[in-house]
Amino acid sequence: MKIYAEVLEDTALEQFESAMGLDFVVYGALMPDAHTGYALPIGAVVATKGVVVPSWVGYDIGCGMCAMKIDGVKADDVRDNSQKIFDLIYERVPVGFKINGNSLDYSLDGLTDEGMKIAEYKKHDLAIGSLGGGNHFIEIGADEHDHVWVVIHCGSRGVGHGVATHYMKIANPEGKAKDGHWGFDVESQNGKDYIKDLNWALNYALANRKEIMQRVISCICEAANIPELEYYVDYSDLINRNHNHAEEKEGLWIHRKGATHAEDGMMGVIPGNMRDGSFIVKGKGCEDSLCSSSHGAGRVMGRKQAKRELDIDIFKKQLKGVTAKVEHSTLDESPDAYKNIFDVMELQKDLVEVVAHITPIVNIKG
Repeated sequence: MKIYAEVLEDTALEQFESAMGLDFVVYGALMPDAHTGYALPIGAVVATKGVVVPSWVGYDIGCGMCAMKIDGVKADDVRDNSQKIFDLIYERVPVGFKINGNSLDYSLDGLTDEGMKIAEYKKHDLAIGSLGGGNHFIEIGADEHDHVWVVIHCGSRGVGHGVATHYMKIANPEGKAKDGHWGFDVESQNGKDYIKDLNWALNYALANRKEIMQRVISCICEAANIPELEYYVDYSDLINRNHNHAEEKEGLWIHRKGATHAEDGMMGVIPGNMRDGSFIVKGKGCEDSLCSSSHGAGRVMGRKQAKRELDIDIFKKQLKGVTAKVEHSTLDESPDAYKNIFDVMELQKDLVEVVAHITPIVNIKG
C-alpha cells in the first residue's frame, strides 16, 4: 500500500487497513486528501482480484468533475455580469433536492430490470440537469491567462444512490445497506448486474454534467449579451473525470472512492474550495498511486462541526470578490472546513502536472 496523505485520522487509517487485509485485495493507495468515509476512506484507491465492492464506490456513483474553457467570452464579461449570471443559473439549474418540472429524455438501455425500476422511481428523466447539494457546485472562473472556464462537480443524483443502496443490501449477508466490505464475484449474476447498472449510472452522471454545462453557458451568453457564444463552444474539449467508480484494468478491478483517474497524459480537474478555485491537471500515470490523484482538498471538519465552530463573518471576508451564496447554509463549505489545497497539490506533484489554476468569479452551491 502507498499513503500520500501527511495528516490522516485514525478512523480513516483503520478503514483502509481493514480493507487491505482482505484476501481479494491486491494493492491500495490513499490520496493526499484522504479522510474518514463510509466503509472505505474518501480518497482511497483499491485494486481487487475478481471482486467488485459496491460500498467502495459509494452512494453517488459517477460523482465527478467536468471543466471546459470557454473561448468565446472574456473574463471581464463574467466579472461585469456576475450577479446576473448567478441569478440566471439558480433559475435554470435545480439545486439541493429540486429537480426539473419537465422530463428530459434519457435512455434506460443498458440497465438491468431492477436498475430500470430504480431509475424510474428516482425520476431520472426529471433529475438530469440538476446539481444536488453538499459540496456539489458550479463555478465560473478565470485562469492565469484570464481564460474563462466553467467547472462542475456533481454526480448521478438519486439514481446512483438507489443503485448503490440496492446492491449494498444484496452484498451484505444481513440484507442491509450498512458500513462494510462486502463484495460480489465479478462472474456471479449479482456482480454482472451491479457492473451493468454501475456503468449506466456513470454515463448518466456525465449526461447530467453536460446538461448543466449547456445551461450554464446559455446563462453566460444571455447575461453578457453574446448571442453567438454557443457557436464558439466545442464540447469535444470537455474534460470529464468521475471520482466514484470501479473499472477493470489488466485483470484487476480498480475502485476509486473520491479519487481522480490520472493515467499518463489524462486531463483531470481537482477542486479546492469556494475561494481558491480548481486546478486543471494532466496525469503522470504513477503506478504507485494506481494512476490516481486526489479528487479535491479533503475535509478537515464535518459539516455539523463546521457550522458550529466556523465564523460567518470570516467566511464572508474569505469570499470577497466572488459572487456566491455566502450564508450560514453554506458555512460548511467554507475554505476553513477543508485542507489547504496548495499543500495537497504539492503532495501529489509526482501524480499530476498542473496545467491551469482557475480562480472563482461565480460560485453556485446547492
